Amino acid sequence: MNNPSTPSARRKARRFTMQALYQWQLAGAAVSDIEAQFLANQDFAKADREYFHDLLHGVPAQVKELDELLTPYLDRRVEELSQIEKAILRLGAYELKERLDVPYRVVINEGIELAKVFGADDSFKYVNGVLDKLARKLRYQEASERPFRD
Repeated sequence: MNNPSTPSARRKARRFTMQALYQWQLAGAAVSDIEAQFLANQDFAKADREYFHDLLHGVPAQVKELDELLTPYLDRRVEELSQIEKAILRLGAYELKERLDVPYRVVINEGIELAKVFGADDSFKYVNGVLDKLARKLRYQEASERPFRD
């Protein structure tokens, strides 16, 4: 049984996805094994399981393309990012690219919030800058309707 897709249910799904991607990046275990472990060990009562599944399987399936999309906006190589930043940026890039049902500002804000909780002191500023620039490219039409403030 899936839970309704509310903003808070998706927020919880993103948080679990970021943690699962972090584990996938470090351990290299099969995504399906990590997913099963998370579903067994985490409280998904208020999380959107379907969204978690989509994000967790979508990011690794497109990781090379996502890294290529991010690269022009990074100040270092993808391999040099912290594992937390890398997971958050890949997740944000995937949502900007594939989840057009989620407004770009929500994607950026969720990335910032994850970075504030899990990242280094100022990593949220870095995540904001990278995702903001990527949104201008991937969501040009949506972004041009509501101008960015620099």
